[in-house]
Parts: sequence; C-alpha cells; structure tokens
Amino acid sequence: MDGFHIRTATESDLAELLVLIRELAEYEHLSGEVTATEADLRQALFGNPPFAEALLGCFLGAPVAYAVVFTIFSTFSGKPGLYIEDIYVKPEFRGRGLGLTLMRHLAHLAVARGCTRMAWSVLPWNAPALRFYGNLGAERDERWHAYRLSEAALRDLAKGTTG
Repeated sequence: MDGFHIRTATESDLAELLVLIRELAEYEHLSGEVTATEADLRQALFGNPPFAEALLGCFLGAPVAYAVVFTIFSTFSGKPGLYIEDIYVKPEFRGRGLGLTLMRHLAHLAVARGCTRMAWSVLPWNAPALRFYGNLGAERDERWHAYRLSEAALRDLAKGTTG
C-alpha cells in the first residue's frame, strides 16, 4: 500500500502505542487487563536492558498498526527465535495487505538476527487471524498447552506460599 512504512517505535511514540495496545485489547475483549502505562512501556522498551521492541506501521505518517516482539531461545535447536507478543492493524486498514507487510518485515528481522522460528499466540475464537496465519504457512502446535502465572500467583510462588 502506497504511503505505508514500518519503523521502530521511539520514546515519543509511547502515547500512541498505548492507544493501539488498548484498541487491540478491546478487539480481543480483554480491555480490563490493560494496566500498562507509558512509564511501564518506556522501561520495558527503552530501559537497560530493554525487554522487547515495538514497531509501528504508519500510513502517511500516522501509526495505524504495530507489533511488539522479543527474542526467545530454543534449547533443542540452540537457536534464537522471535516471539510476537502483539500484532495489530486498525480495523479500517485491514484487508489492504498491511498485516502481511508487517509479518514479512518481522520475518526479515528474524532471519537477519539468525532466528530459526517465529512464534505467537492467537485467541481460539479469532477466525480471521487463524485464517490469515494459516495462509502464511503457520502451523498450530497442538502438542503444547500455554500456561502462565498471573502477577498474584507469581508472587505467591516466589514467596513459597503455593506448591
């Protein structure tokens, strides 16, 4: 799409990035789970060390898409991978190839960094995303179940009050 380009987010983009994150959460019916602040994002994306990086997809200079990624590692292969925490395109810009352009950009980034895979999670009800990723050649790995500890459970485990 003419007028669309991808760039690395900067600290001056944090307010707009947070707006996009909230839009994604609303789309995923998870608005109540967004507790991130600009300060949280600043520390995570630009702190020492940074824990993740954000890319913005801009149309005529205005952010209309984003991705947040970080490096993962496979002990089985001994190689890094790229994990896509978020990828989002504003609804009014979907169907124009921006998501595909963003995924290709991430694939190029992963290959340039010596990664041997990219991974991400998709909500099971998100049929458009499931179709999109399937069309890219992505495979669902039914061998694994995703788990996570919420902040409270994580703190309890660290304190030794569970298990």
